[in-house]
Amino acid sequence: MTHRKEIASLPRRTFSSLLAGLMVCCLAASQPASAATAVSTTTSALPTYGYQVVNSYPHDANAFTQGLFYKDGFLYESTGLQGHSSVRKVKLETGEVIQKIDLPRQIFGEGITYWDNRLIGITWTSQAGYVLDLNSFAFQKEFAYKGEGWGLARNDSEIIMSDGTAELRFLNPETLAEVRRIKVTARGKPVDQLNELEWVKGEVFANIWQTDKIARIDPKSGNVTAWIDLSGLLPIRERMMSNPDVLNGIAYDAAHDRLFVTGKLWPRIYEIRLLKR
Repeated sequence: MTHRKEIASLPRRTFSSLLAGLMVCCLAASQPASAATAVSTTTSALPTYGYQVVNSYPHDANAFTQGLFYKDGFLYESTGLQGHSSVRKVKLETGEVIQKIDLPRQIFGEGITYWDNRLIGITWTSQAGYVLDLNSFAFQKEFAYKGEGWGLARNDSEIIMSDGTAELRFLNPETLAEVRRIKVTARGKPVDQLNELEWVKGEVFANIWQTDKIARIDPKSGNVTAWIDLSGLLPIRERMMSNPDVLNGIAYDAAHDRLFVTGKLWPRIYEIRLLKR
């Protein structure tokens, strides 16, 4: 059974002071498409990985996936769009949403990650993040940051955040204050539109918005070490049966070395194995 809660039941002040300048979601269409240009001009100069599909699993085709991570046998997913943003706990094998909490209708949800027993999430233009209890999804607190929020991930000592630019922010996991930034480049050229993130074997994997590419990023230098090309991952028959949006969503099961990817409004989540070309 799905357990569903409403963050609307939280104190009225939650997010309210940060919503006055909230931009409508349609502004996304005006964002620069420079990432596609940067990717196309640098892919050939760096190692590129293709993929082999190991397994595929059902995914809610109405979920506008913004954040994804795997923990203790379950996927945790955040969805976007104003009036449809949520945080979910999902059974991988069946796609069943077993726990869900809706964000306030004015909020456009973005990436999520976790630290200890806390689930940490950010929002697109509200300049506000939130912390939930990982087990109950009970609201704990909100926190502020400057600029937009896109993706979140974590390593053993830091929270990593993208904001749609060519920079990654590193946050203190206890205070959620920014500690440092790196600029992401491929062969010296900035790579922006960094979206959903995942930490995989010492590297940051980043979806590049509006492309089928994932960048593998050195977290110290910011250099893109390789590209992952997921072109054709969602079959034509699946595209015809649904209304999918862009590739977005990376989760890693470190204990079993399993890599999962999906997209916004995709009907499937794929477990893939990387193949160097």
